[in-house]
Amino acid sequence: MTDTDPTARRNRAAFWTAAAVPALALWASGAPTPVYPLYGTQWHLTTEATTTIFAVYPLALIVVLAVFGDLSDTIGRKRSMIAGIGAIALGSLLFAVAPDLTVVLIGRVLMGIGVGLSLSPATAAMVDHAGPGASSRASSIATAATALGLTLATLVGGALVEYAPEPLHLSYAVLLVVALVVGAAVLRLPGDRPAGASRWRPRGLRVPRSLLGVVLAAAACVAAAYSLGALELSLGADIGENLIGTSNAFVVGAIVSVTSIIIGVVALAARRVPASIAGSVGGLVSLLSTGVLVAAGAVHSLPLFLLFAVLSGIGYSLLFSAGLAIVGRYAPQHHRASTLSAVYLAGYLVQGVMALWLGAQATSGGLQEAVDLALPAVGGFGLLAMVLVLVLATPRRSRGAQPPLNTSSP
Repeated sequence: MTDTDPTARRNRAAFWTAAAVPALALWASGAPTPVYPLYGTQWHLTTEATTTIFAVYPLALIVVLAVFGDLSDTIGRKRSMIAGIGAIALGSLLFAVAPDLTVVLIGRVLMGIGVGLSLSPATAAMVDHAGPGASSRASSIATAATALGLTLATLVGGALVEYAPEPLHLSYAVLLVVALVVGAAVLRLPGDRPAGASRWRPRGLRVPRSLLGVVLAAAACVAAAYSLGALELSLGADIGENLIGTSNAFVVGAIVSVTSIIIGVVALAARRVPASIAGSVGGLVSLLSTGVLVAAGAVHSLPLFLLFAVLSGIGYSLLFSAGLAIVGRYAPQHHRASTLSAVYLAGYLVQGVMALWLGAQATSGGLQEAVDLALPAVGGFGLLAMVLVLVLATPRRSRGAQPPLNTSSP
């Protein structure tokens, strides 16, 4: 299929439109990060309360993934993405006008619903439109798109919080505009409801037994990546302010954005690295990065915090890309969104629990104690991902063929 082929052009346009949705989703995920310290000071909230703002997002997302995870396999990727983007936009609007914590929490729940409805269909659509044999490319660009969203959340958000009026609200107004623009682009996509699809009914997330190995290996990678994300996105601004000694929201946002930039660069540079290698190396790097963060907090070192940002970006990128590549390679199209939803569900469950736990530890025992406890927790997920990838996602040669992952009984 050549570049002048109309079908190729349509697939390429649909691919890049779908790629904008993960960027929007991760912007929504990271949008409150530069604002957490302000919520604490202006609304007199504890660290546990501010991390709750972060944690209700993945917890709401988990419910949506569990119930609606296979929705786009029935109604089409486009319709599911539009519903999700609409919820993200409404959540952004509530954040932009929120007078208190209650409205913020409602807005955060809506963002979780929106990302739950749109992220899996968008990732699946990218694999669908990438063409046969291009799942690694799709997973790498999806990872880079999420990195772009996180970078914009921390850089744009930090700049608006530090230098613009209405620091509690303006960054969310910008996010609202972006959501409307992305939604308008998705609306232009052709309908893609599967031919002969039955009416969708809520029946819970189901994964065929033949794909259980795929889900376990991929979920371990994404969960390990998201545990790193929970550590940095829920406590990163407070770590920058209280441990490193700076209160400038833009400076802290720029430091946190180093991770996102590294995620994108590594995802594109390592797109040809096999998932088994990427997951294994990513697991080890995640453990190392958490140890560096403990040292940064202990000696109040900005260079060590920057090193943590770089290492966590490498670990996150390799782990997340490996998880998506495993699904893209082994899951058939008619089960792709539900399989991705199961993988994302595991990741966000870990992220939500991790954020709540770290916030509680920071409130009761101090921020440094929370960072110390993160080492075995976050590092443990990284090691688990390494083991499961080596066991379930390492190519096994049998008469020159590589069989699909399968943990079901013969």
